[in-house]
Order: sequence, then structure tokens, then C-alpha cells
Amino acid sequence: MKKVVTFGEIMLRLSPSGFLRFSQTSSFDIVYGGGESNVAVSLANYGVPVDFVTRLPKNDIGECAMMEMRKRGVNVDKIVYGGDRLGIYFLETGAVSRGSKVVYDRAHSAMAEIKVGMIDWSAAFKDVGWFHWTGITPAISQGAADVCLEAVKVASDMGITISTDLNYRAKLWNYGVEPESVMTELTSYCDVILGNEEDAEKHFGIKPEGLDITTQGHEVKAEAFLSVCTQMMKKFPKAQKVITTLRGSISASHNTWAGVLYDGKKMYESPQYQITDIVDRVGGGDSFMGGLIYGLLTYPENTQKALNFAVAASCLKHTIKGDANLVTVAEVEKLMSGDASGRVAR
Repeated sequence: MKKVVTFGEIMLRLSPSGFLRFSQTSSFDIVYGGGESNVAVSLANYGVPVDFVTRLPKNDIGECAMMEMRKRGVNVDKIVYGGDRLGIYFLETGAVSRGSKVVYDRAHSAMAEIKVGMIDWSAAFKDVGWFHWTGITPAISQGAADVCLEAVKVASDMGITISTDLNYRAKLWNYGVEPESVMTELTSYCDVILGNEEDAEKHFGIKPEGLDITTQGHEVKAEAFLSVCTQMMKKFPKAQKVITTLRGSISASHNTWAGVLYDGKKMYESPQYQITDIVDRVGGGDSFMGGLIYGLLTYPENTQKALNFAVAASCLKHTIKGDANLVTVAEVEKLMSGDASGRVAR
């Protein structure tokens, strides 16, 4: 199997223990993670050779982030060093009717100050079959957006499959550009596009017909998103597959979870899972993307199975503390088979 490369920022995550609020805590739990690094960890867990490309500060904290990737089986040889700091985000975990909160502290991070030419993409893409980026990276800074564009152009010229998770982040797009113009050019190079209803609307003004997601609760219907998928394929003719995750938010602790995939001819719909006691939903979309890439590479002739694997993998992620999905193929396949008992494996 050819390698997968993911590109983006890994951050230091600081969280109060359990469900404490920021104002209640006197200490923070440390986790390293980020959209693209989370995808890389998922793939490594599934046995897929994967490189994570980023820019890290050459200090102890940058080294810790790199070591976390290496510990999880992700290749880090293409990481470049420079800048003064690692980006940070603070996470307050919500419960029941109180939603989670994220506070970013990532201005002037090593990745925010990356520039075109710092990464040799031709070397980074040697023997690579798939390249993944997310909409978080171009939202960080103009430099990060420019390097992301540099990467997709080289990957496209080399015939590499390109995927994106649109991942709209309102708190990040603050360097004076319109997200639509940046994301439209970048996404035009993609073969596989993942997003939810907010991503498509905020980036491109594309939304499901007759659906207000904030008032639908758990009644999220797959059929409503066919119009999103068809509009996305019309806007991005290179795309072979458009995928939407379907999260029904009954409360911060109880979600429904499913997904749909459209290949231009057929709409595939996954089973729906009831996630009744969420441990940590951060990284849910990343775990879906990691599962989807694995599924599409492993079951190229079975799109339904690839989608089902992605949804089951991300369902399991909601039971795991931290950014990354630390599950195995066997555990995902067990859930896919209908065994959601959670019984002890002896």
C-alpha cells in the first residue's frame, strides 16, 4: 500500500479534568493533537503507512509533539523546524445541555508563520498515493494557506489522490481574507471532499434545502443532504466522492451519528448509531476521515463498506479521551458487525 501524507498543525491541548469549567480548575490535562495529525494516527493504527508533515518549533514542547506522533507509529521524517512556539488550545468539555468550549492560543505559532518553499513537496510526496489536508490549515494564516496550495498543486501534478475535510472554524479566519475564495481554489484540486452542513454553507454558501440544523435535534435525514452533495460536485468537477457526516445533537452528552456518501450516481447511507454517553467528541470528524481513507484504500470496490467503516470508527472515537482515535481495525469491524455490547474481551 502506498503511503498517505497529511499536512497541518499539531497543537498542545489543555483541558480541565472531567467536566470542570475553566474557572474551576487549578490544573490542565495535556494532549497533543490536531485535525490532520489525528487522521494520521488513525491510519497508523490501521496499519497504513503514513507521514505527518508540519512545522514545529525546535524546543522541548515541539519535540514532545513530534514524539507523540512517533509513538503512535506515524512517520515524522518530513517535519520541518522553525519558529518559536507550538499552537495551544484550551478545551472545556460540556455535558448535557452545556456545550463544550474551545479557546485558541495559536497566533505566531511555528505553523502560522510557515512560508512557501519551506517544504520540499516533491520529496515529501515520493511513493505517496494519497494526500490529506483540512480547512483548518488555510484558516490559520496567509502563509499556511499558500503552503497548502503549493502542496495540492504538486500532489495533483504527481497524480496523487487528494482529500479534504472542510472543517470550518469561525474563530480562525481572521487574517483579512474571505474563506470562500481561498477554499474554492484549494478544494478544486480534491478527489474526495468531506464536510457537514455548516462547512458547506460557511465556505461556499451551499446548504441543504429546507433544513435548519439547529432546530432539527436528532431528526437529521440523509435525503436532505443530497442537494448539498450535488451542488458540491457541480462546483468541484474533479471530485469523485462527496461525504457528509450526520450528527444529531440531542445534548452535549447524547448524539446520533451517521454519514452519507455520494459518488455522482448513487447516495450511500450508513447505519445510525446512538452515542448516549460521550466521553470526548473532539476529533470525531478526524476519526471519520481516517476511517474513510482506510476504507476507500482497503475496499476500493465496496463503497458502502468503506462508509460503514468510517462511521463505526468515529462512533468509537466518542468513547476515547483525547484528540486521536486509538482503536484497531478489529474493534471497528466488531462494531460494524452489530456488536455494540461493550463486553469485556477476555
